[in-house]
Amino acid sequence: MASIQARFNSMLHNTAEYYRPLIRAGSAKPLWHMMIATSILMYTQNYIFNKGATVQAGRKEQKLALEEYYAKHGHSGHH
Repeated sequence: MASIQARFNSMLHNTAEYYRPLIRAGSAKPLWHMMIATSILMYTQNYIFNKGATVQAGRKEQKLALEEYYAKHGHSGHH
């Protein structure tokens, strides 16, 4: 556990040392990095917690509907 905390502290220190001069100079790079990280986080969270289960349920429902349709009407390979 101590090694994980030390690694985290090291990463935090390195990040601060990288971004501090950029922020003081008024660079847009930190803003872009924060916007990209936020977008990735929000997209992933939205997919995992909202769309992932809904999309899978929809695909399962569609698959069952197609199986019922093919059982009732037959299945031609090209249509």
